[in-house]
Amino acid sequence: MTPNILTIAGSDPSGGAGIQADIKAISANGGYAMSVITALTAQNTRGVQAVSLCSTGLIAIQMASLRDDIRIDAIKIGMLGDAAIIETVAEGLAGLDCPVVLDPVMVAKGGDRLLAAAAVTALRNLLPRADLITPNLPEAADLLGCAEATTLEEMREQAHALRALGPRAVLLKGGHLQGEQSPDLLVTARDEVWLNAPRIATRNTHGTGCTLSSALATWLGAGLPLPDATCRAKAYLSAAIAGADRLSVGSGHGPVHHFHAIQEAGQ
Repeated sequence: MTPNILTIAGSDPSGGAGIQADIKAISANGGYAMSVITALTAQNTRGVQAVSLCSTGLIAIQMASLRDDIRIDAIKIGMLGDAAIIETVAEGLAGLDCPVVLDPVMVAKGGDRLLAAAAVTALRNLLPRADLITPNLPEAADLLGCAEATTLEEMREQAHALRALGPRAVLLKGGHLQGEQSPDLLVTARDEVWLNAPRIATRNTHGTGCTLSSALATWLGAGLPLPDATCRAKAYLSAAIAGADRLSVGSGHGPVHHFHAIQEAGQ
């Protein structure tokens, strides 16, 4: 059965990240995508020009409307914006029995802050509700209040420190490290698994975090164990990055190619 995947995130009108990227990634990985929008943004491949957060009342009604009618097999959470929205989403999750993947969106690719600094504590309080969190190295440092990891050992220490904050598992993404490989570390209660992929030379990496977490939620919603879901999602993202230069979108950090497989099949 096709899994129903709910994404709770902000909108990116350029289509490379946020709700738009989530819907593409969920669909490309075989899920049925639903969305609760937390924020409207004006952004393109060069940066974020404006952000308008949705009211907590509207967010709560969106979540209740879906819960009342549609089976939800997994949830991906992205941009939340401020503490009030974080608390509203936490209340909306109460009683739902499905995997929750939290991508702690805090800073956009171009450096624009997407989560108020004062809301970091509220986000930490949401971590125990997540089955998996998927921070990159700057986000991990922000959550932990420490310097950004620059080595594999520092990544390992920070991944375990993040899991101690309450999520069942952590996928710490090492794309910000230097080197020919892009290493990610999956830490659970039982295991540590390093997942490496060759670093692809492209500037078109807008929306990689949104894409990976949405693909992961889709495979968890389909019933795959976490290690298998993580491997499939990472392989999908790697192929989407590899296909990114076949697109021509904007003059900054362009998007990954979410539907690379369809294009390849048609050739």
